[in-house]
Amino acid sequence: MDLLTFVLIVIVAFVSLVIAFIILSRMVRWAKKMPKGAYLFMALFPLISLFPIPPPVFENVAKAKHEQRKKQKRDDDKDSS
Repeated sequence: MDLLTFVLIVIVAFVSLVIAFIILSRMVRWAKKMPKGAYLFMALFPLISLFPIPPPVFENVAKAKHEQRKKQKRDDDKDSS
């Protein structure tokens, strides 16, 4: 990784943290002004966990590895003959 890429990653990370801090501080100020809204937000936020997270597709990875082994074996057989 060259220096320019590293500097760009650091800048993007810093800007992301600053934006997250600003958003969170505004949420805290809003919650202090509107406690009913904050309670409603806190009550509805855990509902995100009800949506199922799809499992990673390991079958495709295993199939691709198997095909790659087959191809490599065929290439090795062609080279030796």
